[in-house]
Order: sequence, then C-alpha cells, then structure tokens
Amino acid sequence: MKKTPEQIHYNMQRVKCKNTEIELRLRKELWSRGVRYRKNVSKITGKPDIAFIGKKVAVFCDSEFWHGYDWKRQRAAIKSNRDFWIPKIERNIERDKKVNEALKAEGWTVLRFWGNEIKNNVEQCADLVIAALKERD
Repeated sequence: MKKTPEQIHYNMQRVKCKNTEIELRLRKELWSRGVRYRKNVSKITGKPDIAFIGKKVAVFCDSEFWHGYDWKRQRAAIKSNRDFWIPKIERNIERDKKVNEALKAEGWTVLRFWGNEIKNNVEQCADLVIAALKERD
C-alpha cells in the first residue's frame, strides 16, 4: 500500500534522534552497573549519544538504516525514492567517519554500536564501554 505524502511526513516526524530505544537500553544497562555518563553533549564533536568527558570516551548508538549497516546489500534493497535516500545515507556514513577521525584527533576513544548489537547483547556492549573506560584510568 502506497502512503500519502502526509502519512510519510507524519512517520518521518516520529523518527527520534535522541533517547531512542537502543540508546535507552544501553544507558539503562550502564546505569544499573553504577556507570555514570553525560548524554547528547553538544559541545563534543558529533554530539555522542553517551559521553564520558573526563575519560574522553564517546559512544554512539547507530541504527542500521540511517547509518548504512551492510550498505552494499542495503543500498540495493532501497526501492522507493532512491535519489533521496541513497545520497542521504551515504552522507551519514561519511559524516560518521569524519566524526570518528575528528574525535580521535582530539584524543577521544570512539565506540559505535549497531542497534542490533545493543538489542541482542546489551551486556556485551556495556562490557566494551567499561573496558574502554578502564583503559583510560
């Protein structure tokens, strides 16, 4: 069933850029382990979803669609409005690379988790965050 422009607009307005399900899962796991953090810090390059300012560790929770997980296969799967979506997602991929490079140049450790990694094994993701923090002691 083809959606009307109004339906598409409504759906796109509902896409969250912060406090997403995957962010909340990882934050809840970290909080339950006594790990405290800052969220969506705009003064840090790329505005990480979770930041440990003193330790210089930035964590991003990336959804598969918006950030181009398995992009070669996913690119081919996009059927509608390809002229819009393909360049948009490719810009997101490039921006993510530039953010990683900029943060690393500023001395940050950057962790990026795919949504499915968080959904399927949030404990392991939290373990990796804690390990990165311990490396910064």
